[in-house]
Amino acid sequence: MPIAYLYHPDCLQHDMGDGHPENAARLNVIEEQIRNSLDYEAPLATYKQLARVHDAKYIDKIINHTEGSIYLDPDTLLTPETPQAALRAAGALIHATDLVLSNKHKVAFCNIRPPGHHALVAQAMGFCFFNNIAVGVAHAIEKYALTRVAIADFDVHHGNGTEAIFTDDPRVMLCSSFQHPFYPYAGADTNSDHIINVPLAANTTGKEFRQAITKHWLPALHKFAPQIIFISAGFDAHEKDNMSMIRLHATDYAWVTQEILKIADKYAEGRIISTLEGGYHLESLGQSVAAHLKVLTEKNEVL
Repeated sequence: MPIAYLYHPDCLQHDMGDGHPENAARLNVIEEQIRNSLDYEAPLATYKQLARVHDAKYIDKIINHTEGSIYLDPDTLLTPETPQAALRAAGALIHATDLVLSNKHKVAFCNIRPPGHHALVAQAMGFCFFNNIAVGVAHAIEKYALTRVAIADFDVHHGNGTEAIFTDDPRVMLCSSFQHPFYPYAGADTNSDHIINVPLAANTTGKEFRQAITKHWLPALHKFAPQIIFISAGFDAHEKDNMSMIRLHATDYAWVTQEILKIADKYAEGRIISTLEGGYHLESLGQSVAAHLKVLTEKNEVL
């Protein structure tokens, strides 16, 4: 069964200014890597779907913005083109969830922007407006009555928004690895049975990353036995990406994808939904996404 690939050209129109690392070229370089997929147009998320995880006044502020550009935080510029892109990005996760949980596909990948895992209930931050993966997870719980949903987040920045949204919801297990101390300076002190945070020091190697995931993520995921796994797929921990000081390679992303897939095959009928978060060095982003998708589509063993 081919992977479901979700995308919409509206996501290219969101523009936070010349030289900003979160730009449309990121989606274009990934588009070149897609093989053996069925393509789906990302719909617009509805107000009701967003309201499962976001404050009503905040949703209104984003979707009703039509004139001028304003900074919602020092890194996050809201422009007239942003609402449509953000609604498509969140909508991609909704549609991917429906495709996978209706058994039309086992695996889906959302090539979307803006990213989402820093977005809080009522606050944009870190390039993020709506928490796309949280919107998808909430949809899975609400529509399909799932009680054990896992999120694996290997972006180099902690998914503080995702943690905040699900911190009191034991139906959701968040496994997150991230450089620490580093933006957004959160997560390292979390103490929870269902929030499994793995802080990584600067200059962490692929070998050390694999050891940390094996020690902390995998036992927790086996115990949780998820019914589906969502992946916040950030590729900015690559050694060529100057947004961090972690030293991963495309093979490390292939490895962690393989480990996630093993969990999904054992407990979740192989059901995985992956969505783009970070990754700003275009060459390494393309290579890393290709490695990630190769595992998901071909189930290849990796070294």
